[in-house]
Formats: sequence, C-alpha cells, structure tokens
Amino acid sequence: MNRWADHWLVAWVLACAAFAFAVVSARPFASSWNDGSRLASVESLVERNTFCIDESVFLNPPAELFERGTPAYDPDNALAQRGTLDKLRIDGRYYSDKPPLVSVPLAVAYRGLMQLGLPAPSQRPDLFAHVVCVLLSGVGFAVAVGCMWSLGTRIGLSPGWRFAWLAAFALATVLPTYTRSANNHIAQLGAVAAICVLLCRIADLAAVGRTAWASLVAAGFITGFAYNLDFGVGPPLVPVVLVIVAIRTRRVLPVLVCGAAMLPCVVTGHAINYAIGGDWLRPLNMHPEYLNWPGSPFETTMTGVVRPRPLAQLAYTFDLLFGKKGFLTHNPPLLLALTAGALVLWRRGTTHRTELLGLIAWCAMGWAMYGVLSKNHGGGCVTVRWFVPFLAPGFWLLAKIIRERTEFRRDFVVLAAWGLPLAVSAWIVGPWWARVVPLYWWVFGGSLVSWAAIRWHAARTQPAPALVLPSPSEVPGARAA
Repeated sequence: MNRWADHWLVAWVLACAAFAFAVVSARPFASSWNDGSRLASVESLVERNTFCIDESVFLNPPAELFERGTPAYDPDNALAQRGTLDKLRIDGRYYSDKPPLVSVPLAVAYRGLMQLGLPAPSQRPDLFAHVVCVLLSGVGFAVAVGCMWSLGTRIGLSPGWRFAWLAAFALATVLPTYTRSANNHIAQLGAVAAICVLLCRIADLAAVGRTAWASLVAAGFITGFAYNLDFGVGPPLVPVVLVIVAIRTRRVLPVLVCGAAMLPCVVTGHAINYAIGGDWLRPLNMHPEYLNWPGSPFETTMTGVVRPRPLAQLAYTFDLLFGKKGFLTHNPPLLLALTAGALVLWRRGTTHRTELLGLIAWCAMGWAMYGVLSKNHGGGCVTVRWFVPFLAPGFWLLAKIIRERTEFRRDFVVLAAWGLPLAVSAWIVGPWWARVVPLYWWVFGGSLVSWAAIRWHAARTQPAPALVLPSPSEVPGARAA
C-alpha cells in the first residue's frame, strides 16, 4: 500500500481527477463583475490584440446573445447582465482592473484552441467563458491537488491519513466553489502549493549537502508568476521565498539564481502596468482617478487606502477571519491549524520548520495588509477570496499536526466533516455570492460545539501524569540526616 501510494504517478492521477471535476464544475458564462472583467481582458487580447475592453461583449453584452442562448453573463443575474463594472477608465478608454499579466498566456492558449476549431470569443462567449475558467481555475485546482499529495508524501503522512487530509483540502473547503468561475485566487493557490513542494525539495537536498538548482529556478519563476496574480498577497511572497532559500542553503549564489528566475514575470507585469496606465510600481486599481467614471461604485470602497478609524479597521481585520464572511470559519479544518499549530512549530527539530514559519508569516502579512488597506471583504464572494492561497500552508501545517500530534486526529476528522456540507452549499451558489452562504450558521455553531465536546472528552479521558517522588539524594539535607 505504501509503495503504491508513494509512487509519483498517483499525484498526476489525482490532479487529472481534480481537473475533470473542474471541467464539469465550470459555468458557461460570467457570473459576476470579477470574472467578467478577466474574460473581457482575455477576449480583447484574442480578437483585437489590446488590453482595452471597450469593444468586449463582457463590457457591453448584446441582447442577442441572451436571445440565442449563448449568454456572456448568467441569464438569472440581472445586475451582471449590464456588463462588468470591475473596470478602469484611462485616457477615455476602459481596461480591466485585474492584474494583466495572466491574461496573456490565457489569450495565447485560446488562440491555439481556435486553430483547432473553437469559435471566436465574441461569437460564443458562453463557450469562451467555460474554456477560460477551466484554463485558469481548473488548472490551478488540479495543480494544487497534485502538489499537495506530493507534499503529504514528502513529509511522511501515512497513505490513509494522506487521502483523508487531501480529501478535506479539496472537498471540505471553499475550493470547489472557486472552480466554477474564472478567478486568480485559486490559480495562485496552485502556484503556492507548487512552491511548497519545491521548498521542501530544496531543504531536503540542502540537508545532505546538495543544491537543487532546478528547484530553485522553478520556485523563483513560479513565485514571480504568483506575484502577478494578486498585488496584495503576491509581492510579500517574493522576500519570504528568498529568505527561506537563504536560510536553507546558507549561500549567496542559490539566492541569486532563485531571484533571477523571478525577474521575467515580475518585470513583465510591471511593464504591462506602465504601458496601460503609466505607473511602474503602483497597481492601476489603486489610482482613484482611474475609478472615477460615471456610475462607479468603487470611489469610496477602493482597496489600497488607509482608513481614518483605526478601531473600526481593527474589528474589520479580525472579521476577515472570523465574521460572517470569515475565511477561517468557512474552512473549519483551518481552525485546528490555528490552535494546535504552535505545538508542532514550537519544537526546533520539526522537519521543514523554517519553510512553514516563513509561509505562515506570509499569510499573516497578507491578512494584515488587507486588514489595513481594504474594507469590502473582497466584494461579493462567499468568503474573503484574497486568502484562498493560504489554504496551502494552512493544510501543510495540518499535515504536520496529524502526523506528529495524533491526539488531534479526531478533531481534524470532525472539523473536516463539518466543512463538507458547507463546501457543497458554497459550490451550489457559486463563488460570487454576496449573502451568507446557506448552512453557514449551522456549520459554524455545530463545528464549535462538536469540537468543544471532543476537547472536553479528551481532557476527561487523558491519564493523569504519574507522581514521581524525588530520591533521597535529591532532597536537600537528606544525606546529612
């Protein structure tokens, strides 16, 4: 069983199964401004070789598309049918407000598929939306599942617990719902999961005096790509990866190689940013003047602005994790990582402790950054979409807990079991759900009560430590008496 489960081919089989699920799950239309904006950008590159979306069917959907049954947007969503409002007006023209770099490989891939017979995006926006969703979100989900299985193998989880842990990751979190529409966040999760595996390999080879040059290049390139998938949590990932590499290898050259591999994607992303909006450093959606267009809903809710009420912003920061849109409460297994993780990370001899501490610090930086610089919980989504990539380091820590602290395995199973119906409910409504997810309060309350009962039972049944009396030689004055 161990031999079969540890074979490298299993990761590919599981990734293919995840990809097949994503193909079936993907919706054949845009269901929000968010994915409509991304699709508008890709469509414009495919058909007009420009990032300008003025002529996109996802900006101004023609009524005839809905009449003939090939809608650009969800036919049941009257608000989305007006076209995406996730847009910027620069020099009188409209552009997507999403990080632009990822639209380029998506456009190249779709053009290749057009050579095989797929219609142009404006002719069949429904088919185009489905394909782009699979290429972006589906591939991200598949990569994440395959890499997490490889990670579980590398850290020594037994096959049975590895399957249970991976099933919780793929099916008892918000991941299934994010396979339904094109979004950067599940794609960034796939990149972070790959980085986790590569950092493990770099550390394992460094422990025996070898340098994993190929892994350093791959980790650098993928980090540079992840940088461009979200300009909030992406940039802090760069210094974190470089610091981890420096600590593990204790040499300058590996750090330089990894950093050089990051440069192509990082520089290209900033160059596109400059070509569109004339700014090398600041993301374009942080320019208030670009959000100042007739009917803009973002002039008072734009991300990237420090608010003047610090106590209210502090409450909002914790609400991002524990509120009715809270990321931890929508992914119940992560509650165990939050509470029991310190017991594993405290020990200095813990394998891959440096990597875990670094990536958890990255999660904390991303959470604090959005806590200070945002106010809208990521917009109309089932939970805070910016934090989806945090599932990779969070479940890595969970795997360490399952392996090294067996007394918490029952806790993990119960929390994962509560996460499953919530994941199904979120999948049904889709990722862009502005209200509270159905069943959320039942799962929130039930998971806490069940978990408390398990902890109470564990405390009652745990044997008391034996009383060890000191020997006479250890008692002061005993020898003299």
